[in-house]
Amino acid sequence: MKTILSTKKLKKVEIKKLSDVNFNVIEKKFIKTTIVDFQVKKLNEYVIFTSKNAVKSVLKNRIENQVRDKKIFCVGQKTKLFLEKHHYLVQESADYASDLGLIIREKYKNHSFTFFSGNIRRNTLPDLLNDNFIKWNEVIVYETALNPKRVKENIDGILFFSPSAIESYLMKNKIENQTCFCIGTTTAKALENKTKNIQIAAQPTVENVIDEVIKYYK
Repeated sequence: MKTILSTKKLKKVEIKKLSDVNFNVIEKKFIKTTIVDFQVKKLNEYVIFTSKNAVKSVLKNRIENQVRDKKIFCVGQKTKLFLEKHHYLVQESADYASDLGLIIREKYKNHSFTFFSGNIRRNTLPDLLNDNFIKWNEVIVYETALNPKRVKENIDGILFFSPSAIESYLMKNKIENQTCFCIGTTTAKALENKTKNIQIAAQPTVENVIDEVIKYYK
């Protein structure tokens, strides 16, 4: 039996999918996210979300009614589905921020954007917007804190869902012979100097990470 560590809490159905094929699953939360109160001085023509956490924060803020009237740009299939569940109009979506940035550069260069983000984020999208002189502003709507903890169990594989989780994990642990399963290329890049045992999900979803684990070991 292989033992798999998930660096975030999984849904019961996700754990069951692994346990049904004889994996032992350990869950430890290596990052914590907190919704924060915020104010928006200026809401631009279009709105960008790169995570569900940002959407959840906006839903609880007084600005929500104004955002609802905007066309939305987002990163990730889960973020898109979550927005649509709450009746937002998603104009453009992509699996990665870099891909969304290219869409904006090619089709919306003369428009303006408000980016709802967390306090820890990659510079991929902001750099692309700045490099192409696209008008935008940023509003931080949630905070991510590292939650490092020592893993004492013997583990065969590790599930990583963000660069922040990798940073948190490495504060108290080493990656030795374990295989690392990453949700996407951005997360995998954060591991490139730590190990060569990296598997990347076919699509950046939790379900695809789990599928990759099963495929790799079975």
